[in-house]
Amino acid sequence: MRSKAPLILMEQMVMLLVFALAAALCLQAFVKSDALSSRSEARDRALLEAQNAAEALKSRDNSYFDTMCARVNGSAGYRIDYGEDWEPINYDACGMEAPEAVYYLMTAWTDNSGPDYLWTADVSVYMENGDLLVTLPVAGQNGGERP
Repeated sequence: MRSKAPLILMEQMVMLLVFALAAALCLQAFVKSDALSSRSEARDRALLEAQNAAEALKSRDNSYFDTMCARVNGSAGYRIDYGEDWEPINYDACGMEAPEAVYYLMTAWTDNSGPDYLWTADVSVYMENGDLLVTLPVAGQNGGERP
């Protein structure tokens, strides 16, 4: 009579292969879901920061941009750089040891072809590689001047 040991060993190897394949697929799904979750979390925080900046523009409150360590981008508007934990980076306080910006917010005035007392702007938040997270259009009214 022949022994059934080789057949049992082969069956266990096939089961191990199927288990390893299923584990690899599950691991890949978890990695993708983690990346998607991180991107969604960043987009939520970016929208919050864009809303804060839009409200500051509408209320003509430049102290908000001073508090957030914003740099003036010429006549284009403001730029705020953020670290990994969404804390604004103060380049003046950091000096040469300033950390790299992971996210940045930019305000840009848009075409004001309408009435003189209205202005429009876009508040956009980007990732460090230039990927756009969110853009928020803003409109306001004042005596013909931008805030």
